Amino acid sequence: MARPPLAASGTLPVSDVPPRWYTHEWNRPVVYRAGARLLGALPRRARLGLARAVAAAAPFPAERAAVRANLARVVPGASTREREALVRAVLGHFAMCFADLLSTNRTDRRLARRLATVEGGEHLDRAAADGRGVILMTAHLGNWELAGRLLAQHGGTPTWVVVAEEPDADVDRFLRGGPAPVRFVTLGRPTAGVSLLGALRRRELVALQGDRALGTRGDVGVPFFGAPAPFPIGPFVLARAAGAPLVPAFCVLDPDRRYRITLGAPIRVAAGGERRALAAWVAVLEAAVCRHPEQWFNFYDVWHGPPAR
Repeated sequence: MARPPLAASGTLPVSDVPPRWYTHEWNRPVVYRAGARLLGALPRRARLGLARAVAAAAPFPAERAAVRANLARVVPGASTREREALVRAVLGHFAMCFADLLSTNRTDRRLARRLATVEGGEHLDRAAADGRGVILMTAHLGNWELAGRLLAQHGGTPTWVVVAEEPDADVDRFLRGGPAPVRFVTLGRPTAGVSLLGALRRRELVALQGDRALGTRGDVGVPFFGAPAPFPIGPFVLARAAGAPLVPAFCVLDPDRRYRITLGAPIRVAAGGERRALAAWVAVLEAAVCRHPEQWFNFYDVWHGPPAR
């Protein structure tokens, strides 16, 4: 179901039906466990090669169509051939990132070897100097699931990662249970806000994604690649309440198959400035997607919002 058009104020009508960002028939614990055993037994080069081959062979018609439509906005000048190559690259990179997540999910010692560099560390240092904690703003770009764990190991600061609730509790336990250098907070839980505020007041890190609408009154329309798109205002409300700066953070897979984390200049939210801060974040996100369109993993129409469940 497509989202109704944006109102003139930039606010969005709210549906009675919760949104569904993306789901697929492989999202089951038995598939993940089998995949982890198989992938974990392979050398990493073979593992990533297998992941790319599976992504290339699988039909995924709805996913390909959604990526193709999103890329038409992101790279409007690309030829049909170039755009189809980018569609294949998106699915291939998604598969490789997910293969890394499955195979290193519970093995901390492997993580450090996957990180090539952290760029912009001075931005995080400057934000932390405020003494109010830091909100890391990321997106479904590159390997966001590993990014928080890599940063937690790199800097040693306690890190909280906000995640969407999985439809299957066994999938959630598999992906986020066991030893990890981060703590997970499920979006929408009644105590989530209290937990995040507490973490920030202890000068810890909170990692949030800011590129998917929630289908609530917390969605705001912001120009994105030339057309209004819905984005969540919640991270900026949290930042203003805690007095914490937001630091853009992206974790992309480089050609050498190691990850590079890039941190941007802090975004500070003044009283009443949540929407201005959101617009600043969306500008940063747009630039990041321009640099890495092959690693932006949103398999639905971003401009019209997710379909209803």
